[in-house]
Amino acid sequence: MPLEPRFRRVAALHRRFVDREAAFEAFSEEHSKVGRGPRILNVTGVGGIGKSRLLREFGGRVKDTHRVATLDLQVPAHRHQEDALAVLRVQLGERGVRFDQYDIAYAVLWQRLHPHLGLTRAELPFIEHSEVLSELLDTAAGVPVFGTAVSLLKLMDKGNATRKRRRHLQQNETLRQLDLLPGAELVDAVTYMFAEDLRAGSEGKPYVLFVDAYEASGRADGSDVWLRDLAAQLDRGLTVIASREALGWEVYDADWREVIREFPIEGLPMEARMELLSDGGVSDPVQREVIAQASVGLPFYLHLATDSRGSGHVVSQDEIAQRFLEHVSAEERRYLQLLSVARTFDYDLFHGLAAAFQLPGGRLAWEGLTAYSFVYPAAGGGFQLHRLMADMLRGRLSPAMADDAHSALYLLWSERATDAVGMREAAYHGLYAGAISDGDLLVYADRITACGGTQGVAGLISDLQDHLGGGGDPALEEAAACLAAEAAVLLGDSDRINELTPDASWRLDTEAGARLAVAAGHGRRIAGQTTRALRIYSDVLDVHTGPARWPAGLWAADLHMAQGRFRRAFELVEQVTRECPEDAGVLRGDLARLLHLALRFSYDFTAADRQLQEAARHYQKAGTIVGEALITTNRAELLAWTDPFAAVAVARKAVEANTDLGAIHEVGKAYSALGQAFLTLGRLDEAADALDSACVALEKARYRSGRARAELLRACLHARCQEPDQAAASARWAVDELVDAEVYPTLIVVADRLLAAVNRRDERVSTAARQAWAAIEPIDSRDALEDRMTHYLRGLLG
Repeated sequence: MPLEPRFRRVAALHRRFVDREAAFEAFSEEHSKVGRGPRILNVTGVGGIGKSRLLREFGGRVKDTHRVATLDLQVPAHRHQEDALAVLRVQLGERGVRFDQYDIAYAVLWQRLHPHLGLTRAELPFIEHSEVLSELLDTAAGVPVFGTAVSLLKLMDKGNATRKRRRHLQQNETLRQLDLLPGAELVDAVTYMFAEDLRAGSEGKPYVLFVDAYEASGRADGSDVWLRDLAAQLDRGLTVIASREALGWEVYDADWREVIREFPIEGLPMEARMELLSDGGVSDPVQREVIAQASVGLPFYLHLATDSRGSGHVVSQDEIAQRFLEHVSAEERRYLQLLSVARTFDYDLFHGLAAAFQLPGGRLAWEGLTAYSFVYPAAGGGFQLHRLMADMLRGRLSPAMADDAHSALYLLWSERATDAVGMREAAYHGLYAGAISDGDLLVYADRITACGGTQGVAGLISDLQDHLGGGGDPALEEAAACLAAEAAVLLGDSDRINELTPDASWRLDTEAGARLAVAAGHGRRIAGQTTRALRIYSDVLDVHTGPARWPAGLWAADLHMAQGRFRRAFELVEQVTRECPEDAGVLRGDLARLLHLALRFSYDFTAADRQLQEAARHYQKAGTIVGEALITTNRAELLAWTDPFAAVAVARKAVEANTDLGAIHEVGKAYSALGQAFLTLGRLDEAADALDSACVALEKARYRSGRARAELLRACLHARCQEPDQAAASARWAVDELVDAEVYPTLIVVADRLLAAVNRRDERVSTAARQAWAAIEPIDSRDALEDRMTHYLRGLLG
């Protein structure tokens, strides 16, 4: 490869911008909404379509009226939360925003990350941009490594800062608590301080933040959480994010649908293509026509064709393609054609693929390939071909050669399928090689879900749907429907589950069909259609002979438990436990966790704790992060009864874990546990806030029984606050929901006793309680159950 710079033409920076009027209209509409909450314009399109240039043009139009800042996630340093915030802080600071709170918080974080260095002008980044830090460090002889925040705030008494700002910062409770926060929370607090300062500095002049190349953020492994957190707090400006695919943040929280406007960028129209080529010096009209047709409307293609154009003859599409590869040797072209089948690759994959096709695959060849400008770094430390180059090279492979390449990559990825990314790539290549069946696909999905939750399996579902293209193998289509429904189950989105599983849309003679039926049961269960859900689970258990019968039996037992038939629930759990394999770690964890719930709703907390520990052992052995998050929620719920002090920290951890997974219903349950803990501790204002958050999440998830449980706790809160009428109203509402959903008879009995305690007896509730009590099949005896219920209700009421 000849020595030459990657950047070849200064003129590339000065090409005329054409078309995209619809994009500018969308941008104008969105920035006109600034100040009404977070707003995101998500510009999407394939590589080379002109997204980066479009962002620059957007910025140019508003730079005089808005504060503009840009993050380029193709720059590795910009992908890290603390570095990205520093980049934005410098840009916005230069445009007049004061970042006093953020600067102090960042200094605390910086000192935490560099305990071996002193907090001095020589060491601290962007010190010259920060008035508050300059004043403080000019005053200080030295700032201690520990207690950095408190020390900086104390230094304000000695500094020259204005009295108003000094008082504002010294009284900031968040700043005062920074030294006590663990690392992850400290980083998030820095983000919060950044957003607070930006909000305060945007009264007279709003801002627009541009984020380019979002696909480089590594979102498959969840490392984009910080960007979502920041975007949710940017309520006084517009955030424009350019990415190849839509953000997809609604899988974490449905509210993002109201915030994000997706705008796909298509290829340039023919007139604009001809205009660009003419500006680039392609004067021959026939030549322009051929290049314009070959470009498929991608500006990147047009620019390359212009830069490498010949003179005096028409350039064919094949000749344009040849000119893109004019510096690539014949051997390197063979490598690149094979790699065009891979979505991402590293040296080991390159070496293995070369060996499979009997090509030399040494380090020298690898370094030669990765030196080309169209081979660039991808998330996770690998590489990928530019989309345009990949499409062109792949189109030159014969179908048989493409199949062989997919087969080789399937084997190579199978050897490294130890995480969600590796398993997704193995499944992807296995699909296109015809090497995996619908059953294999379900196994991959289960493994991906265990280590990546819904975030991991969403990519596999997308790959499968792209492969099917609206038709194809009926077995794979059924698997795709099953996986889409199961992904909705992980999110607790009953509306989406029921939309994907209309009645009679599943078959019970196939594994995918039976799993689809179980997902349908989950949708009905979450929506409060308990009898219908139990019927579906029971049908699968009675008819199906494959592994799907085990979760069906598990959930049938769960509903028997929820309806107070505790003995029947235990019998079903024992039956499924006998049938399922010893190595079915997730299922065995679910079974133990179900026994925990049965015992907990029987108020036998000692036995419930033993079963929860058993479930945790199974989940840990299986390596499932979803199971670990469920255990955390249940641990918080149990501790809310037995050790409310400890419950507070565990419940907050459960909220965080389930928020990351997008499991809104579990978030709601965790907030309910937090509210109960605060209630028992007598911290009534905090209990009210936690229960409000619980109700919001549970209503969003359409989780009726969980919402009713939260309302019953709210009734206890009203009773503690000497508000008997409000307590009675909440208790009645909760009972109506529980009766309608046909669940939790022990809670209906508790509600009746609560009304008696506040002297607001209700005959309708008393009737429901008598019927509920008659339906309960206690694990031990009715007297023992009644004693436990009475004892723990007294604890709630103080």
